[in-house]
Amino acid sequence: MRRGCYSLVAALALAACLVGGTQAASHKAGEDIALYANKVGPFQNPTETYRFFSLPFCEPKDGAKDKLEDLGEVLEGDRLVSTPYSIKFMNDVVNAELCTKSLKPSEIKLLLDAVKADYYFQMYFDDLPVWGFIGKIEKNVKTGVHKYYLFTHFHFEISYNGDKVIEINVSSDPMRTEEITDANLKSVTFSYSVKFKPTTITYDHRMDRYAKYSFLPQHMEIHWFSIINSCVTVLLLTGFLATILLRVLKNDFLKYTKDDEMGQQEQEETGWKYLHGDVFRFPRSTNLLSAMVGVGAQMLSVALLVFVMALVGMFYPYNRGALLSALVVIYALTASISGYVSGLHYKMFGGTDWGSNVLLVSVLFCGPVLAIFAYLNTVAIFYRSTAALPFGTIVIVCLLWALVTFPLTVAGGIAAKNSKTEFNAPCRTTKLPRDVPPLPWYRSTVPQMMMAGFLPFSAIYIELYYIFASIWGHKVYTIYSILFIVFIILVIVTAFITIALTYFQLAVEDHRWWWRSFLCGGSTGLFVYGYCFYYYFIRSDMSGLMQTSFFFGYNAVVCYAFFLMLGSVGMSASLAFVRHIYRAIKCE
Repeated sequence: MRRGCYSLVAALALAACLVGGTQAASHKAGEDIALYANKVGPFQNPTETYRFFSLPFCEPKDGAKDKLEDLGEVLEGDRLVSTPYSIKFMNDVVNAELCTKSLKPSEIKLLLDAVKADYYFQMYFDDLPVWGFIGKIEKNVKTGVHKYYLFTHFHFEISYNGDKVIEINVSSDPMRTEEITDANLKSVTFSYSVKFKPTTITYDHRMDRYAKYSFLPQHMEIHWFSIINSCVTVLLLTGFLATILLRVLKNDFLKYTKDDEMGQQEQEETGWKYLHGDVFRFPRSTNLLSAMVGVGAQMLSVALLVFVMALVGMFYPYNRGALLSALVVIYALTASISGYVSGLHYKMFGGTDWGSNVLLVSVLFCGPVLAIFAYLNTVAIFYRSTAALPFGTIVIVCLLWALVTFPLTVAGGIAAKNSKTEFNAPCRTTKLPRDVPPLPWYRSTVPQMMMAGFLPFSAIYIELYYIFASIWGHKVYTIYSILFIVFIILVIVTAFITIALTYFQLAVEDHRWWWRSFLCGGSTGLFVYGYCFYYYFIRSDMSGLMQTSFFFGYNAVVCYAFFLMLGSVGMSASLAFVRHIYRAIKCE
C-alpha cells in the first residue's frame, strides 16, 4: 500500500511539472508577436487535420518554420508553423497585402475541394487559439446552382490589458472573395488588417471565454439533471441492497446459526452456505484474471490522478496537449501499481510462473493499443494528416515504455512476490468441485453482463454526450467537478450492482463468481462502446475512412480501459463481500 501511495505521489508531481501552465507574456508597444498557423481540415471531421500549408496559402519569404512542440502537442496532432503575418503589439494595420499568389489548376482544385468540405483553419497568437473558415458556399435559390468562394481578406481584432494580450478574434470580409467554382482563376491577392483595442478583462481570466459554453444556463441545468439522475440511481440501488439483500442475509445468518446451535448438521444445506467448500475455489486462467485486475487498478489510479490535476485547474481550455501529456506520464509512472496488484492476486491464486504474469501485465493494455495505433497511424500517413505521429515521437513513446513502464511493472511484481500478504479464506475448499445445477438462460454470463452494465451506464449517459462533443467535436468541456462526481457515482454503482448479482449467483448454488464478477463489473465499457455507434451515426456529421477509423479505434481503447477498470472494481467489491458473508457463519 505504501509503495502504491509513493507511485501515485511521484506520478502526480512529475505530471504537474510537465503540464504546468504558461507564464504571462508581457509585450512592449511595437513588439513583434508571432502568429502561428496550426492546421486545416473539414469542420465535421475534427481528427482529419492537415498542415496549414498543404493548401496554397502565402508562405513567409524565408520559408515556413515549425515551432518546437512537446509530446502532448504532437500526440494531439498540432503542427504549429510560422506565417507571413506581421503583427506588432498595439499597432493597427489597415488592408496590408500579404502576397499575390499565382494558382495552378491543381491548386485551385485543392481550394475548391476544401471549400466544398467546409474547411476551417486554426491559428495561435500569444498562445490564444483562433479559428476561421477558408471560404463559403452560396446557392442560387432559383437555379439550385452552387458557387464557391475563397476568402482573401481576414481582419484580426485583438484585445489587450496593459502589456498583455487578452483576446483575439478573426473575421472574413464577405465582399472580398474570389470565386473558384471554375478553374479560370489565375492569381489571388491575400490581405489582412489588425485592430487593437483595450479591455478590462485581466490576464487570469482571458481563457474564460472558451469555457462559457459549458456554463450556459441550459447546459448547467442538463448537467445538474445528470447529477440528480445519477444520485437517484445510487439511492435506489443502495436502498435495494439495504432493504432486500441485507434483510435476506440477516435471515440467512439467523437460519444457519440456529441450525448450528440445534445440531442439525445432518439436514441438507441449501442456498449460498451450501457452497462454502467451493466458493473460494480458484477460477481458470488465474494468470489472465490477475493481470486484468492489476491493469484495471492502474487505470483507476490514472483516472483519479487526472481528476486531481483537473480539479486544481491544470487543464484550462486549449492548453495544447496538456491532458495527453499527463495521461502518458501518469500511465508510465503508475505501472508499478498494475504489477503489484496483479502479483498479489496471482500469489493469492497460488501462481508460480511470475515471469509470465509480469509479461502479461505489461502487454495486456499496451498490446491492443499498439495494434490499433499501427493501423490508425498507417491510415493517417496515407491521408498525409497531422494525426500521423512522426518517427521520432514513436521512438520516444517506445523508449518511455521500455525504460520506465516495463521496469516499474517488474518492480511491482517483485514487491508482490516478496510481500507477506496472504489470502486466508474463511472456509476450506474441498478437493472436488460441486456440480452447478441447471440454471435458466438469464442466469448465464451474457444476460447478467447486460443487466450489470445498464445501471452504471444510465448514471453517466447524459454526460457522455458532452464528453464526446468535446473530444470528437468543437465544444469545450471544463466542468470537471461534475464529471468527477459522476465518475465516483459510476464506481459506486458498479460495485453495488456487482455485489448484488454475485449474491444472486451464489444463492442459486453457482460458485463460479470470480470471472463473472469481473465481466459484470466491466460490462459498462461495452455499453459505452455501443453509445459510440449511436453518437457517430445519429448525433454527428462525421464521415470518411480516416475519421471513422480514428473514432471507433481510439474509442475502443478507452472502452477497453473502462472495461478493465470497472471489472477490477466489481471483482474487488465482490471478493470483499463474499469473504464477509462466509466469515460470519461457521463453516466446516
